[in-house]
Amino acid sequence: MRELAYSQPRPQVMAIDIPIGLTECGPRECDLEARRLLGVGRASSVFPAPIRPVLAAATYPEACRIRQQVEGKKMSKQAWLITPKIREVDALMREDSELRRRAREIHPEVCFYFLAGRRPMTYSKKSKMGQEERRRLLEPNFGQRLREALEQRGKLACAVDDVLDAFAALWTAERIATGLAQTIPTEPPKDTYGLRMEINA
Repeated sequence: MRELAYSQPRPQVMAIDIPIGLTECGPRECDLEARRLLGVGRASSVFPAPIRPVLAAATYPEACRIRQQVEGKKMSKQAWLITPKIREVDALMREDSELRRRAREIHPEVCFYFLAGRRPMTYSKKSKMGQEERRRLLEPNFGQRLREALEQRGKLACAVDDVLDAFAALWTAERIATGLAQTIPTEPPKDTYGLRMEINA
């Protein structure tokens, strides 16, 4: 993340699929609203961001103990697996107020929801039908570049759905840069360190 954030030329907008801004206890409003928008079938793709206290944990059992003390329940393994990335992003955002303007949280399924005219995807992104559904939405915006990226995904060690998600993030990054993006929620709250808890699309 640091290497990308401070590369030259410096990115004006970084749309990242990593939670930015964490609660001390309880779910983030943006995650709850995103799940409501996506509805049955796609809501599960938005899993709750970890609460801030678990960032201090060194192991999964320790993270579970911390969350058990704070909220009375354990942490999901899925949330724990991305905690190192969340910790890295959180540290950078807290130390650099300028980066807070450039780095914005997105979620691919929320991006596709808005790209499809406020309609959740019908199929899982891991299925062939789901990948074709998402590719058709991206094609008008990215055309040949999308096709080339999909053809070269082997060199990038990426799965098809990873490439499609990256282009959905790029679509949102362009909307952020031009002032067309929307935030969930409309008036995002800030966490203890002043980081906006929002999902952009």
